[in-house]
Amino acid sequence: MATTGDNLRSLTFEVNDGKASFSVLDQLLLPHETKYVPVKNVEDAWDAIRSMRIRGAPLIAIVAVLGLAVDLTSNVTTKQELSSAPDAKVYVYGKMAYLRTSRPTAVNLFNAMEELKAIVEKAPDDCAKIVEAIMTHAQFMLERDVSDNKAIGAHGADDLLSRHTHEEGVRLVTICNTGSLATAGWGTALGVARELQRRGKLRSIAALETRPYNQGSRLTAYELATEKMNGTLICDSMAASYLKGKGADACVVGADRVCANGDTANKIGTFNLAIVAKELGVEFFVASPFTTLDVNLAGGDEIEIEERPPGEMLDSSGAPKDMPCWNPAFDVTPAEYITGIITEKGVLKKGADGTFDIKGFVAKHS
Repeated sequence: MATTGDNLRSLTFEVNDGKASFSVLDQLLLPHETKYVPVKNVEDAWDAIRSMRIRGAPLIAIVAVLGLAVDLTSNVTTKQELSSAPDAKVYVYGKMAYLRTSRPTAVNLFNAMEELKAIVEKAPDDCAKIVEAIMTHAQFMLERDVSDNKAIGAHGADDLLSRHTHEEGVRLVTICNTGSLATAGWGTALGVARELQRRGKLRSIAALETRPYNQGSRLTAYELATEKMNGTLICDSMAASYLKGKGADACVVGADRVCANGDTANKIGTFNLAIVAKELGVEFFVASPFTTLDVNLAGGDEIEIEERPPGEMLDSSGAPKDMPCWNPAFDVTPAEYITGIITEKGVLKKGADGTFDIKGFVAKHS
């Protein structure tokens, strides 16, 4: 697994003598403590996802698949149950169904489970062969994610530099964390910034703190400092003043699900940033792996938005502990606010009618 540095490794995964060992970086402790937590079974993987020890749509999918791989190869109880199961494939499908319940909004998890199910279906009806197929796919996912992310970064950088030609490069604004810590390495939206930095064309990048869980201030700021990018941290409520006063060429954000019409679910606060960007004439791009495009949902109203426990807001806000609160993890940015969608297949722009043809793009590149 290639990342930009050991201190930005979101996970570790090794295979020795057919047995997998797996641990995830506990992102709840960053940036003040670096601690890797072992994942020994699907329950551990489910908990890591649900508790947000790991987060980011691509990483959620990867952790689910790796969790299944380590469970099937290294968990003695699971190995015994698998070997004695009347139907090994049905047993594995049950594990996959459980992992699907960890978090509802990011489509990458569900696409990963469907992709893996198709692989298991094609495998011979033999426990060893089924496990081997899952292990092979798990390792493939790690490599593919880094490769896809680098392609996203390259396509995004090419597109931005084709219009924004200041000799010092491009000025970006982002929200949440979409870098190495949200993926197997490199990142999506932050991968665009990383590629611009590699080319010497990242003039500046502002990161919104991303209340209430502060993924921007805890994680993105950490990555920017580690990579020595010209970064600035701002409060979510400062976005309008920053764009008007300091200026930016583009906002680039991640995605947890992109619907057939281009409506995009992402971390709560993204919609606010998109409205401000459009009002002030700043381009607004979504950086999304191809697997995040969901042509099965017509529009954003059909997306299930996860609501997190009130304590996550109360603990970080200083509010009275008995104060009622509403804590959605995501919002939906309507397609009308989005300039383009950057994927590893290329940058999708709107047609002459002003709409995105997501279905056509997916059909072309599938």
